[in-house]
Amino acid sequence: MKRVRLAMVLLMTLTPLLGGCLGYRLGTTLPPGIRSLYIPTFVNRTGEPGLETTTTQAAIREFQQDGTLRIASEEAADAYLDIQLQTFKLQPLAYDEDNSRTAEEYRLVIIAQVDFYRSESDERLSRRLVRGESSFEPSGDLSVGKMEALPEAAKDLAHQIVKTVVEYW
Repeated sequence: MKRVRLAMVLLMTLTPLLGGCLGYRLGTTLPPGIRSLYIPTFVNRTGEPGLETTTTQAAIREFQQDGTLRIASEEAADAYLDIQLQTFKLQPLAYDEDNSRTAEEYRLVIIAQVDFYRSESDERLSRRLVRGESSFEPSGDLSVGKMEALPEAAKDLAHQIVKTVVEYW
């Protein structure tokens, strides 16, 4: 009886731990031969000045941190990205209790189309829309709050781009 009870306790203890390993994959899902990536400056179709600079730099940092692909020049890269920044918007999240027209919290959203190409043939390997966001409470000037929230939204967008290219190809 003690052995059965011990077996049940072990089974109940190990099942959740082993369940966490389901879906885990060792390595990458990139096509063979792609080890380096060229990231040109993103194309800004939003009308928000300077957005392409902030988001491109965030993506380069995120790919370097991930380490799956080496960042390379256009001539030396196995693959490249074409990223079009499509949407930049502020969404009110919470309103002032006393004045329902005044937002107290906003979400900054950036949406980009990500095209991933093989360099040697210009074959498009994938096309996806990705979204990066952050929320903020403006302290006085909305434009200052927006500029403070932009780096976090750009980093979130960059993280989604890396996931799209490296993990979900």
